[in-house]
Amino acid sequence: MSTPLLRFDSVNRSYRTGDQVVHALRDVTLSIEAGEMVAIMGVSGSGKSTLMNILGCLDRPSAGSYRVAGEETATMDPDALARLRREHFGFIFQRYQLLGDLSALRNVEIPAIYAGRSATARQSRATRLLQRLGLGERLAHRPYELSGGQQQRVSIARALVNGGEVILADEPTGALDSASSEEVLRILEELHAQGQTVIIVTHDAKVAAHAERIVELCDGMVVSDRATRERRVVPPHDVPALAGEAGWADVVARLVEAAAMALRSMASHRLRTLLTTLGIVIGIASVVSVVALGEGARRQVLGELSSFGTNTLDVYPGRGWGDVRAGLARPLSNADAKALGTLDYVDSVTPQIMTTVVLRKGNVDRTTSVNGVGAQFFRVRGYSFAEGQAFDEPAVAMQAQDAVIDGNVQRVLFADGSDPLGQVILVGSVPVRVVGVIAKRHSVFYAEDALNVWIPYTTVMSRLTGQDSLRSVTLRIADLADSKAAEAGVKRLLTTRHGKFDFFISNNDTVRESMEKTTRGLQLLVSAIALISLIVGGIGVMNIMLVSVIERTQEIGIRMAVGARRGDILRQFLIEAVLVCLTGGFAGIALALGFAFAFEAFGGPWKMIVSTMSIVVAFMVSTLIGVVFGFLPARNAARLDPIAALAQ
Repeated sequence: MSTPLLRFDSVNRSYRTGDQVVHALRDVTLSIEAGEMVAIMGVSGSGKSTLMNILGCLDRPSAGSYRVAGEETATMDPDALARLRREHFGFIFQRYQLLGDLSALRNVEIPAIYAGRSATARQSRATRLLQRLGLGERLAHRPYELSGGQQQRVSIARALVNGGEVILADEPTGALDSASSEEVLRILEELHAQGQTVIIVTHDAKVAAHAERIVELCDGMVVSDRATRERRVVPPHDVPALAGEAGWADVVARLVEAAAMALRSMASHRLRTLLTTLGIVIGIASVVSVVALGEGARRQVLGELSSFGTNTLDVYPGRGWGDVRAGLARPLSNADAKALGTLDYVDSVTPQIMTTVVLRKGNVDRTTSVNGVGAQFFRVRGYSFAEGQAFDEPAVAMQAQDAVIDGNVQRVLFADGSDPLGQVILVGSVPVRVVGVIAKRHSVFYAEDALNVWIPYTTVMSRLTGQDSLRSVTLRIADLADSKAAEAGVKRLLTTRHGKFDFFISNNDTVRESMEKTTRGLQLLVSAIALISLIVGGIGVMNIMLVSVIERTQEIGIRMAVGARRGDILRQFLIEAVLVCLTGGFAGIALALGFAFAFEAFGGPWKMIVSTMSIVVAFMVSTLIGVVFGFLPARNAARLDPIAALAQ
């Protein structure tokens, strides 16, 4: 005796509704052979739909055994049941259950996509089926553009695209007029004649009369199982299932379908997608802009530090800033400066002394600080000249009355526009000749309107202050020398000369490191604030995706009914979340680049440096947000019960 294709043994199905337990099926024992055409009849509430759902592996028995070709379904996991629905069963629903945003051709293709068919094979098969059912001119039409009978024929084609060994028709004529009903029943009889097993669930005796066997249910029990006519012997059906493609082709096909479905969903809900991505856009734009601003500011500050003398050391008397005993320490002298200048790792050195005097030129006078410096000062600090040149070593040695001024002094004392070179100005009561004008430089370290005059330190000491000690000594370290090692060497030399450690050193590299650390800290702080907006945006994505799952519950049920695995549903919603976040990432980066362009075009204090790394990280973050915040909604969608989803 051959094994029945479908076999129920004492199947029960019960479920709880509130405080009551409803027994939909009671001890149903039933066998259906391959090639039969069976009608399952009963009034509303008799259990016929529940029976069909279990037959099609959309539902499971509460008790009893259901076997498909001798294989027990109770031991199968959800993906194994999906395989049965995908490869052995074809569903024809009363309400068609077509996806509204897909064409007739695309609706028919869906089961073949989940079965791993190639694009060429599934399109060819779907086209042939629709043409065979009289819809060759309607391939590109969407469901709302088709009549009820045409939609039902699309549903039949979808049921057959993977071979459809068993056709399960749930009230297939319930929503059709009489002419369309006769057409659908004629198609089902043709399928039966070709070898398909056809099971029709109906309450209409006229529809049931087309079957060769009628099973009647009442209160969940089989009350009648009779043949209406002798079973026809039919040849094997001539619509063989297409061979599925294993491996990467299968995976890629399903990923492409999931991505296409995600894009269609985003396009059909443009405003919702825009609002969802807004948080991601703001977050990504903020992070990239903050990093770019911080990098631009850092380079600006470090550039200015370098322009004042790359790798410089400033030596001061005392133990530190504000040392009350600094006056008791041995003062720095010109001999100390000369000794430091002999060190191999010292590029240049300058003594420095400062005093406050009144500058005069004609009837114009200003009180300012005058800097007494050595001939190498301008190299140490990296100054360039707009006019003239610096005073030299012989001028320093001869206590020459030469002066270098900046542009502010030129503007104040030579307001008439005359050439300052060679002209005499009074520094206090000492006349000095202007030999050079420093080029203007912008800096965050000095006031733009400060008046600066530099004359030989020997002249300041002999003619203005009368003192023989220096305020400080500044030296520039050779480019290839290590700043820390040079600082240690300077300490050793001066300690030996002074007999004790009565001075302190300000290292330009230390200032540089402090500035870098400060800017990095500020960048991290503001980036952390910007990341909060990313997290908020991610939560928004999760909320919208959860709403999307609820809105599309029926779509999920349809996809599960035609064979989608849990992983297929998970991927579809996860890809949608990632695409939403990547769209936000693209828009955020574009916004940041636009802001950087505008910042530079409208004369920002420095350039925004948008790095490739920040863009890459932004994409990685947006993808990660999509994965993390999209996983929960995607998992919820994948775990939906097919029956509950279809009922929405």
